[in-house]
Amino acid sequence: MAILGSHNPWAAAFGILGNIISLMVYLAPAHTFYRIYKKKCTEGFQSLPYLVALFSSSLWLYYASFNIKHSVFLITINSLGCVIEIVYIVIFIKYAHKDAKNLTIKLVAAMNLGSLALILLVTHFALNASLQVKVIGWICDIVSLSVFAAPLSIMAQVVRTKSVQFMPFSLSFSLTLNAIMWLAYGLFNKDNCVALPNVGGVALGLLQMVLYAIYRNCGARELATEGGMRTIVVVNPLGPAEVFPIAENDEVNDEVAEDHAQEKTVEAIDCPL
Repeated sequence: MAILGSHNPWAAAFGILGNIISLMVYLAPAHTFYRIYKKKCTEGFQSLPYLVALFSSSLWLYYASFNIKHSVFLITINSLGCVIEIVYIVIFIKYAHKDAKNLTIKLVAAMNLGSLALILLVTHFALNASLQVKVIGWICDIVSLSVFAAPLSIMAQVVRTKSVQFMPFSLSFSLTLNAIMWLAYGLFNKDNCVALPNVGGVALGLLQMVLYAIYRNCGARELATEGGMRTIVVVNPLGPAEVFPIAENDEVNDEVAEDHAQEKTVEAIDCPL
């Protein structure tokens, strides 16, 4: 109760709801990684979304550490997020083929170790205390805002193909709801750095649902000429969902594809040789 007492009651309520929804979104890819574990194969899908999610959660955790008393909800969800994403990445590295494994390790070293360490060192030693929290907050917002092009590309694809098969309503709704929770938390907690990226997240989420309403009854257009596309969702509990379209392998196991068509995180089907 002491922790909740340090917050505006509305901020505490939205912080709790935001934690619950964000945790569910973090755990959405668990089935994918269980499948990887069982098949001992990453099936050619990408590790980048999970590396970005880990980087984002680490930055928000660092930001929250400057004001622990009023940022307990940021600390809890991003601590869990870091642990979950690390588990995903370790599983990926263990079962990925050589090229994907090497690339993932290089990205971890550059993004999640090198870049993060540089940000921590610069903000800690080169800035005075009054600027540290502002600068790291700006960096967190820039990371969140910089990925808005990804969901925009998915929406452009929906308009172009007149098909919502790559933008399921349940996914758009849950991520919009997530952004609303953290936007409200930021506003009631008077934390503009948390609120800012979620303004865009809510706007994009609502636009996705409008597009879904417009095109949901349209027939799916064949996308074979485009190589086939599927989506990967990057979880960012304090910003929008970053949705990356990826090319599907040419040879697809139709039975497995149909079985996993409704998953929030999508897998390529054939294991690399």
